[in-house]
Amino acid sequence: MSTADTPAAQPPAAQPPAAQPSAARPPAAPAARPPAARTRRSRLTDENGRRVPVWELVLRYALLLAVLALTVGPFLWQLSTSLKGPTEDIFSSPPKFLPGHPTLHNYERVADTIPVWDYALNSLKVAAANVVTNCVGSALAGYALARLRYRGRGATTLVFVLAMLVPAEGIIIAQFTTMRELGLNNTLVGVVLPGAVAALNVLLMRNAFRNLPYEVEEAAYVDGANVWQRFWRIALPSVRGTLAVVAIFAFMGAWDDFLWPLIVLSDPSRFTLTIGLNYLHGTFAGDERLVAAGTVIAVAPLIALFACLQRFFFRGVGEGAVKG
Repeated sequence: MSTADTPAAQPPAAQPPAAQPSAARPPAAPAARPPAARTRRSRLTDENGRRVPVWELVLRYALLLAVLALTVGPFLWQLSTSLKGPTEDIFSSPPKFLPGHPTLHNYERVADTIPVWDYALNSLKVAAANVVTNCVGSALAGYALARLRYRGRGATTLVFVLAMLVPAEGIIIAQFTTMRELGLNNTLVGVVLPGAVAALNVLLMRNAFRNLPYEVEEAAYVDGANVWQRFWRIALPSVRGTLAVVAIFAFMGAWDDFLWPLIVLSDPSRFTLTIGLNYLHGTFAGDERLVAAGTVIAVAPLIALFACLQRFFFRGVGEGAVKG
């Protein structure tokens, strides 16, 4: 019998996978929670993992709905009134929210009554100039207060804080006298100049720049970057969220301003939208549909601006953080 025929010469049979020890198996993945259970858990717990009672959730949503009704409700009522025709009763009891036959005729009547688009263009010029001057001036002043070292920096910051405590009505006569001496009365430049750089916006930019880590700017200084390069390439791109907040505040303040343009402007061709819409209240005080249409025209640009910048507006929590 040859050695090739012996059992020892045959190769060992391969062990089946089931014969492997159970310890070598990977641990079984936990069973996935059903979607309904995950949804229920997310609704009953807050961001800290604390279990929230059902009555507390009901109270929260009730308060949110009440705040929503108080803030958005008047605008929706004005929008509904502006779309109602002349045959619909806007003073019915109980009030009817939805118009029976919606129409845009009231907006056409506003344009026929006053040059509303010319007034809107004047307001847009003032608001755009106010946004540019506030963004540029507040960014420069805020960076100087937060990052530069010089004598009197604390006193300068205190001056901006005290400027916020002075009411605008208390200095409006001095502002009017200054504009008259400069020959800027009855001009749009005279409307823009007093609010070119607001103290609140400067303090907002100062706080945003102070949150930036000094190590990043020191590294740029070691690499040979001067002050302007550190401001333009490092500091300013890190505070774009706060800069958007400043732009929104500046636009809203200039667009909604009524008292100062009313004092400094006397030529009807230079009136802003807020002053021009006042003619609707005086001449057509009983026509609420016309007034509502003018109100919607005045508020629409603010809604469009906030819709475009809202993702920057809510970035204030992580402003100034170093991104990996």
